[in-house]
Amino acid sequence: MASTPILTVKTLHINSAILAARSRFFLKLFSNGMNESDQTHPRIRIADSEEKAFMELLSFMYSGKLTTIEPTLLLDILMAADKFEVLSCMRYCSQLLRSLPMTTESALLYLDHPCSLSMAAEVQSVVGAAREFLAEKYKILDKFEEVMNISLSGIEAIFSSTDIQVASEDAVYNFLLEWARARYLEPEERREILSSRLLPLVHFSHMTCAALQEILACTDDDIDREQVTKHINEVLLHKAYPTQMEGALAADVSTLDWQSVERTYGSKHVKAVAFDRPYPQVIVYMDLTRAECSGFFPSGVILSDWFNLAGQKFYLMANWVLDEETGLYSFGLWLGIYGNSISGSSCFDIEFAARTRSSGKFLSKYGGRHTFSGSLLEGCDDLFGVPWSTFIADDSLFIDVVLHLRVDLTAVEQPELQT
Repeated sequence: MASTPILTVKTLHINSAILAARSRFFLKLFSNGMNESDQTHPRIRIADSEEKAFMELLSFMYSGKLTTIEPTLLLDILMAADKFEVLSCMRYCSQLLRSLPMTTESALLYLDHPCSLSMAAEVQSVVGAAREFLAEKYKILDKFEEVMNISLSGIEAIFSSTDIQVASEDAVYNFLLEWARARYLEPEERREILSSRLLPLVHFSHMTCAALQEILACTDDDIDREQVTKHINEVLLHKAYPTQMEGALAADVSTLDWQSVERTYGSKHVKAVAFDRPYPQVIVYMDLTRAECSGFFPSGVILSDWFNLAGQKFYLMANWVLDEETGLYSFGLWLGIYGNSISGSSCFDIEFAARTRSSGKFLSKYGGRHTFSGSLLEGCDDLFGVPWSTFIADDSLFIDVVLHLRVDLTAVEQPELQT
């Protein structure tokens, strides 16, 4: 049998003129605007949890001040002020909350508090400040365990930002999937959260083609296969045929992900064209601006997105190389395999080429057959045969300040040894 709620009646002596002047709710209450107006002693029913905030609100309407700066209570007072239409108190609470030092805990409190559902500008200004704080604090996604413990509203604030710095958009997708699996153990709830709240945060158009194809090939029950497949197919079509698909996709407001703003990625985008016959082959194009090349000299590198061939994940690395004999730097380009090792040995034909202004064509700069068995890096430490200073100033290589590189990688079948 359900228990009967216990009602507690408290009598308060108030000045109706003061309350009516401060609150539209009380103005209607004391001016025959409500049913309770005809009562000798009008009654207001509130929950026990609202009493402390309500008393603070009444005190504010008399004095214009509050006795607390505790964030949770301030939010409760703000909710009470919203409910009883005391606009001056709403503004006052909002100003107090914004003046307090923001922490991860307080930011999540503001985002998760029921008052964040209100459309009042005073409330939304606090919520907006909390979202900006979290997006700025976690824009470099290097505090993995800490972010894994953040609530859904906080995750949405972080990954809604275009300022977040990650290795690639692939990492965003993988993180959100892992976060959802750790937080929502019930399959249907996890699937719903991913579909409606998390996957819309992923900029699929900036994911690598290899990762998109892996998602299409997997049989993951955590995601809405129909929704994701449709979305990824549109992105892949736009990557392959940007001009033809632009008009078709623009007409559908539900498929504008390909226009999404690019975040700050740690790896460089590449365009990869793969062939299965007559041999497994991939041709990869990577464009570097003069500013990007100048930016990593003399102490950095540029790593590309990964791409697949013959069951291996590859990447490109551009860097500077010091010739100890001459003391001169040069431009180096390398092909690497992800992971600490590979099983057995894999043989590939490799060609590095660069486009030149004079011919407009790609000219081979380095090539050969290489077997990856121990070392997972192969390339050339002086791709153009000139010092760095000459390379960086060469307008025949930087066409409209862009260096166009091409890597042709073909898997070579190795004959089986006869016993």
